[in-house]
Amino acid sequence: MPRYFALVPAAGTGTRMGDALPKQYLSLAGRPMIHHALSALCASSRLSRVFVVLAERDEEWGRHDRTQFGTRLSALRCGGPTRADSVLNGLLEIAEEARPDDWVLVHDAARPCLSFVHLDALIGEVGDDPVGGILAVPVADTLKRAGIDRRIDATVPREHLWQAQTPQMFRYGLLREAISHTRAVTDEAGAVEALGHRPKLVACDMSNLKVTYPSDLALAERILVQRGG
Repeated sequence: MPRYFALVPAAGTGTRMGDALPKQYLSLAGRPMIHHALSALCASSRLSRVFVVLAERDEEWGRHDRTQFGTRLSALRCGGPTRADSVLNGLLEIAEEARPDDWVLVHDAARPCLSFVHLDALIGEVGDDPVGGILAVPVADTLKRAGIDRRIDATVPREHLWQAQTPQMFRYGLLREAISHTRAVTDEAGAVEALGHRPKLVACDMSNLKVTYPSDLALAERILVQRGG
């Protein structure tokens, strides 16, 4: 039977947050933001191991208590300059443990509100898929394409458009091949698409938000507090 691994790239600096501290370590509900993402993954009995990919000189990681995660969580100090580089480096690091048909769920360190319901839905719907899939949300807002002067050039039809989220779940062998083939992508699905595959979309909701700007922190904290975590 294939096993399930989680991989969390966390070597970035999060410059859009305007803070000297890397975004994944900003305080959220009394814990570093990355703690909440790792907590959701490590609590799942369906995942065999959880790997977090850090920058080689990350000094913040060792300042925080991780004992609650036990031995299922491992830190890999092999982060690269881009997300794709960090994911590929992480995949190479676990090559002796992961088999080609094992599943890898890549999750953003800056998505602290992943729930057990989201995770189980992804694994349940994608576990038998020949390609893999991602959590995503159908686009509900009207979309505008802007010109260089920040004026509207066109209204973009939103039908069939989805906003990609994470985790993004693919077989180890396919994911490693895809990211080795092309790193000029912003998510793992894009690399798999570049090989000619069509990943599955698993409906999620906006509570699984990505913290990108300072105002997102307050929203994420409200979501966590409402869940009791």
